[in-house]
Amino acid sequence: MARAIHQGWVRVKPPWGGREKVVSLRPEDVHTLVLWSKDYSRLLANRGSLREALAVYDHIFCHFTVTGLGGMPLEPGVPPWKEAMEQLPPLIRFVGHPHRVTVRFDPIIHWREDGVRSNLPYAKEIFKECVRQGVKDVRISFATLYGKVLKRLGWSWYDPPLEERLKIAGTLVDMGRSLGLTIYACSDQALESVGALPSSCIDGRLLAELHPKGLLADTEKDRGQRKECGCTVSVEIGSYSQRCPGSCVYCYANPFIPRRKASPGRRNTRSLD
Repeated sequence: MARAIHQGWVRVKPPWGGREKVVSLRPEDVHTLVLWSKDYSRLLANRGSLREALAVYDHIFCHFTVTGLGGMPLEPGVPPWKEAMEQLPPLIRFVGHPHRVTVRFDPIIHWREDGVRSNLPYAKEIFKECVRQGVKDVRISFATLYGKVLKRLGWSWYDPPLEERLKIAGTLVDMGRSLGLTIYACSDQALESVGALPSSCIDGRLLAELHPKGLLADTEKDRGQRKECGCTVSVEIGSYSQRCPGSCVYCYANPFIPRRKASPGRRNTRSLD
């Protein structure tokens, strides 16, 4: 990415086909650079001079996904959650304000292992750490178990019915409120009935408010997204052709899936629990 920033542009091929297009990365053409990751350690360590390259942009907003399952067979290439959350203070310093970071407890996922298990037991401690660092909101969603996910051998998934999902979401909303957090639901209008706010993960109004120069951003809905998605107009420069080292087994994109060697709820790497 650092190379593309120095170059000033990047070629982007739509994930579902279509013509490749050239997207400008020149600072004067970028209102906000929005990053998504479960591990910002490489950026923070300036691996590949990425941090230096990003310094040309006035405004960066980060989505930091922490499910609690890092280091387990479900997310073998992701740092354990306590180690991941140690990245939050330097990440906030990097972007300049805690409101420029949102944490995603996403997805909420269930599997069968001596009954039904999930990552929900990690929610409260993750929420508490968000509050300690000044992060004001958390985004949630439930895992969508696509056909290719269901075909991955060695895993028995559980997909909660709507009534159970609403109960879970309501509990998380109440938990967030008690701690001073706002809980947003990503592309799931049903969760609004229990108090979760509709999420605009890329929110032109918010990005304009947070921009250090107060520059306005497009606030129209991005027509290229799902009907339920609240994101405003943006340009996606990621690629589904690249294999993600996080290796999350439930991923719908292009993860590197290792052979299962342990139960999904047990860590197969270092643990900070």
